[in-house]
Amino acid sequence: MAISYFDRIPSTLKENVILTGVCATTVLGIAWTVNDFYAWKAFGTGGTPPTWAGYWRMTKIRFFHTISSNNLHDPSPLSTEGPAYLTTPLPKRKGSKPTIQARTMPQRQVPESITPSTRSKLQSLAKDLASSHPDILESKLSHTEGESTDGLYARRDCESLNPIARNKILDHEIAHAHPADNSLHIWLSERDARTVIEAGWGMRFPLTFVEKGWTMVFAPRDDKDMEVVEQIVKAGVAFIAGVEI
Repeated sequence: MAISYFDRIPSTLKENVILTGVCATTVLGIAWTVNDFYAWKAFGTGGTPPTWAGYWRMTKIRFFHTISSNNLHDPSPLSTEGPAYLTTPLPKRKGSKPTIQARTMPQRQVPESITPSTRSKLQSLAKDLASSHPDILESKLSHTEGESTDGLYARRDCESLNPIARNKILDHEIAHAHPADNSLHIWLSERDARTVIEAGWGMRFPLTFVEKGWTMVFAPRDDKDMEVVEQIVKAGVAFIAGVEI
């Protein structure tokens, strides 16, 4: 009887167009979801546990962001007032903006070409700045990235520390670079964050409960770009640690 039941499935699907469409859509949806899950894990989950539970949590954020009108390239939600620490005007970023990954979280761009020397400078920047200014900075694994990359932190005993540094989510972290795509997240004053976005160097962070100045900065492509990125990181240091370097 089991054989005859399964034998009837093809003819039933052939006769019922709606049922066939539903079955085909279900199979394709499952296949896409499994593929997207493994692609999400392979690229890096940004500190979220690389599990199905973590994936569904990020997918929910992705869904609600997609149906919202929140354009993260729009700097208008950021204040034009308040302190600014970018000591020289930012040049406009040359070329088109990088393509942003469809997954809202972790916030990443599609990797672009980068010179080996630039990538080396970028990935060692946190440790280099911390070793050059050990009285105000330290480098340790980034808690906002699930300890998957080096982070630059203001020391808790820094006398000039901005009180905002004690924010429970960011907790003294100033910046980190992402190994998979070479983009960064940097904690800036709102005014500086707006300047960075207006000049085409970054975009706002999608989670509204995180400080508005927490900004995604696009990956540098060469050493000239790297000079700008370092300038932005140093503005973050001045904002959080209270010292210009």
